[in-house]
Amino acid sequence: MKLSFYRAVAAILSLLITSSIASEAQQQQRDSSAYITQEQASQRSDRLSDVHYQLDFTLTEQDSFSGTTKVSFELSDTDQPLSLDLNQAQIKRFIINGKKVYPNYNNSYIQLNPRLLNRGSNTIEVEYHRPYSNTGEGLHKFVDPVDEQVYLYSHFEPAAAQKMFAVFDQPDIKATFQLTVTAPKAWTVISATKESQVTDLGDQRRWQFPQSPKLSPYNFSMHAGPYHMWQDNSGKYPLRLFSRQSVAEKVNPQDWFNYTQQGLGYFEDYFGIDYPFKKYDQLLVPDFLYGAMENAAAITVSENQYLTDSAMTSEQKQRLAMVIMHEMAHQWFGNLVTMKWWNALWLNESFAAFMAIQATSKATEFNQVWRSFYTEDKQRAYSLDSSANSHPIEASVASSKNAFDNIDAITYAKGAASLKQLNHLVSEKVFQQGVQNYLSQYSYQNAELNDFIHSLEQAAKRDLSQWSQDWLRQAGVNTIEAEFSCANGRISHFRLKQTAASGEHNTLREQKVLVGLFTKGRRQLHRNISMAVSYRGQSTDVNKLVGLHCPDLVYPNYQDWGFVKVNLDPVSFNTAQTELAKVQDPFLRAMLWQSLWDSVENGKLPLNDYMSTVLINLPKERDAIILDQVLNSLSKARLHLDKMHPSNQRYAKISIRAIEQMSLRKVMFNSGNRDFQRRWFSTYIEFARSKFALDHLDSLLNKTATIKGLTLDQSLRWQMIVHLNQHDHRNARYWLEQEQRRDKSDRAKNYALAAEAARPAAAKKRQWLSRIQQPTNLPFAKLRTVMENLYPSEQKRLSAATSEQRLTTLAALDASKDSVFMRSYNKTLLPTDCTYANISALQQVLDTEANLSPLTQRGLQQAIHQERTCLRIKTNMKH
Repeated sequence: MKLSFYRAVAAILSLLITSSIASEAQQQQRDSSAYITQEQASQRSDRLSDVHYQLDFTLTEQDSFSGTTKVSFELSDTDQPLSLDLNQAQIKRFIINGKKVYPNYNNSYIQLNPRLLNRGSNTIEVEYHRPYSNTGEGLHKFVDPVDEQVYLYSHFEPAAAQKMFAVFDQPDIKATFQLTVTAPKAWTVISATKESQVTDLGDQRRWQFPQSPKLSPYNFSMHAGPYHMWQDNSGKYPLRLFSRQSVAEKVNPQDWFNYTQQGLGYFEDYFGIDYPFKKYDQLLVPDFLYGAMENAAAITVSENQYLTDSAMTSEQKQRLAMVIMHEMAHQWFGNLVTMKWWNALWLNESFAAFMAIQATSKATEFNQVWRSFYTEDKQRAYSLDSSANSHPIEASVASSKNAFDNIDAITYAKGAASLKQLNHLVSEKVFQQGVQNYLSQYSYQNAELNDFIHSLEQAAKRDLSQWSQDWLRQAGVNTIEAEFSCANGRISHFRLKQTAASGEHNTLREQKVLVGLFTKGRRQLHRNISMAVSYRGQSTDVNKLVGLHCPDLVYPNYQDWGFVKVNLDPVSFNTAQTELAKVQDPFLRAMLWQSLWDSVENGKLPLNDYMSTVLINLPKERDAIILDQVLNSLSKARLHLDKMHPSNQRYAKISIRAIEQMSLRKVMFNSGNRDFQRRWFSTYIEFARSKFALDHLDSLLNKTATIKGLTLDQSLRWQMIVHLNQHDHRNARYWLEQEQRRDKSDRAKNYALAAEAARPAAAKKRQWLSRIQQPTNLPFAKLRTVMENLYPSEQKRLSAATSEQRLTTLAALDASKDSVFMRSYNKTLLPTDCTYANISALQQVLDTEANLSPLTQRGLQQAIHQERTCLRIKTNMKH
């Protein structure tokens, strides 16, 4: 009997163990980090519903804050543990369903005991204490160096809400948020809803906010401090704008309010849905990691990018309108309807980028913004998508740690260009109807890419699965070229040839483009015709063009409908080189300039010839966008020439001196055109290498020299001082110390760090590198400034002195630092010097370090791509 009893017990234990193993197989267990995998997140969201947060914060000017999170939710089962995210907090009190318990907490998340949970309704309360952040994530604290005022702002994307409160931190667990904040009396508190009550409590005030609509955690926000506030109640929704007190005089609120009102009107009409929130707040904040963030109804914008010492240039106003429109588009596409997981983050950003350009071009004075997109964002996407380390627009994201691995020019610009192409392919009206259907069907819910595509398919009444496969799930950019022949002055044959990169990125795509045909005239290049053409596969005959006048130039992506690189046929390439000055259409002229620079990078055109074309044609350029485009190409040329040193040393010196002199002449010539004069002067500063030019900058600073029409505001003065320090001018240190005494602003601290880091002193650079690689209390925004300025391209030997160290420590750094840090580090501190030996060194790290993150692997691949481009240009140069 006893034996039978023990056998029975053993059988029961075996069954329990087997059941436990099966259960664990069903429920993937988290590691001890703050990150969560897609599978774990999916399992958690499947079990949870009807989530509500009540948040109560007590904020002070000290180094930490306290908070209480009360979260209620419905749970479908109690078979498995459940995790609640809370990062690096000191928990004071923890209650599950009315029972006070000791939390199972690992500083990343609280593991909830399923025996204390209910199938159905649950309430958890967490009281805690936590330091403010200085990384730009979570609840970031900033102390203004001018007046020592304290400012706070939150940033939660992709999964940093847990650095401020206890939360199920993933996009597909949407919830309502009800907020209460106790803060110093002089502070204003801003969140997703407008405060409903503010109560005085002596030297503090208590702010109460009504419950928000359902939001993903990363869309919620809370900001506090003695912000200066402007208001505009003239439109349908109340608008507010906030900035730090010490920079308020640099803000022109009317520009902000004008573009915001224009955008709200445009988007409500386009989307067919009223703005989802009851007010619209925007905050200019310091130390910001990105350009802006689309927090629901409380958008944060980097003040470093959108504050100016003097009146904004036209280009700066356009950038301001664009960022306002971008974050506003997210209020519908991202906040109202939100992705389920981070693999669809591209769709949020691509759509917002596309809609921002649409809105800016149609609702503001900047009707040329698609040209700006072509010359800037799109070229970065072409470059990245042409490299071996490109990736599909829609890419898998294994964990929240990898959420931003693919956030780059592919995500933003190629995605936006693909949507633009789809807009042309199905027609603007059909595309708009599909978007409206999507937003209406999934309001306050989460959706996936297939949901969006299905909405477009229904509107277009066509299958878009192949389009989706080719464009969104395959990497690489195609090239298109016109092939034609003529007889008796007429086209006898015309076809479009499409090619793809060799290797795995070899997809040929369907596109609809506008083909432009042009002939030479005495004073200008005449457009004969432009015709919409849909093409696919390797070759598409265009018989409708047969019989037309034989062209001197064919541009097969006229007006830039398609996302495709253009390879000019031999006749058109020759026309582009010789007839630039006769091209009156600014968009075509921009495209021809781009074709010439592309030919430099692919080895078809020697850099010497390109520089000669620039020196002949650019001084006559009167279009600001093209001027920027070509000057940016000169900056790239300078970087290549610096890295080629000592090869082509004489040519590099002569060509850089020629640009230096041309820039100064154009500064003098444009005394009546402030925008052009400032742009040329910035180029003059960048290319100033000669003793004359450096001494001239010095004399401008001490006012023994002046330039008619040019006002040296604080920003220009700092640019000059950084440059003088970078070249170790005899008075550089003097100007740095003087400017630091007269300018106590946060911006001055950034410029001063840039100047210090850029100085050509080997020992000091090693100290800076050590500080970057080791733990530091320097805010990340400041650390990033040091990274960006530590090794200017002309300091090749100083960079080489630590290049081996930077590569041997890369794996350890990658393992210990987060993705925000590594993204900047990989971009600025992976060594490049235009040699095959350096390619081998970079490749060896890729081949031997098996545990590198995908982000750092891609950084190494991008550095190798840059090296190969430089070597190709170097090989093709005339000697």
